[in-house]
Amino acid sequence: MTGVREVLAELAALEDPKIRAVNERHGDDHGVNLTKLRAVAKRLKTQHELAGELWATGDSAARLVAILISRPKAYTAAELDAMLRDARVPKVRDWLVSYVVKKNGHVEELRQAWFADPDPAVAGAGWALTSHRVAKSPEGLDLPGLLDLIEADMKDAPDGLQWAMNECLATIGIHHPEHRDRAIAIGERLEVLKDYPTPPGCTSPYAPIWITALAGRR
Repeated sequence: MTGVREVLAELAALEDPKIRAVNERHGDDHGVNLTKLRAVAKRLKTQHELAGELWATGDSAARLVAILISRPKAYTAAELDAMLRDARVPKVRDWLVSYVVKKNGHVEELRQAWFADPDPAVAGAGWALTSHRVAKSPEGLDLPGLLDLIEADMKDAPDGLQWAMNECLATIGIHHPEHRDRAIAIGERLEVLKDYPTPPGCTSPYAPIWITALAGRR
């Protein structure tokens, strides 16, 4: 059985200074190629106890592996809340939400608890989960109310929270034609991420462009 020490050594051997430099510009503090990191996790398979031990190291690369080898449904709401608040970097928070929280039975409880949290990183997770509901199970959500909040608060929100709110704006516009014109208008007025550098072949995160591009494919 592979232990924490062996996993940390393997991740250290995969460390690439160039990847770290790129990641640090986005607020992340590891230098491991994610394809190679996923290969480590795939070899380990599901090991929930080891996942807990790797998470406890505080090392971001180890925490990403931990997320991939854990059992999402095994966590309590309190454990996931503590993990999110302890996750220091965007990639770890994003993977925790995407690969664990969304598959956990407490997801709606956590979405509501995090949505208006004073910590913008925690609130960003709440907005990310809200975007997921907007797309997958919008019943019971107040979409006009969400648009009101976005219109009032997104322009001045901290970067990570702003990104999550913008994603929710785009998701509403893409998936709900009755709110599309208003979503586009809000994006045009606020101009959030309008000048974001977008690689060729990728869709701009500027909501009016994002909505128009993806709505046309539906």
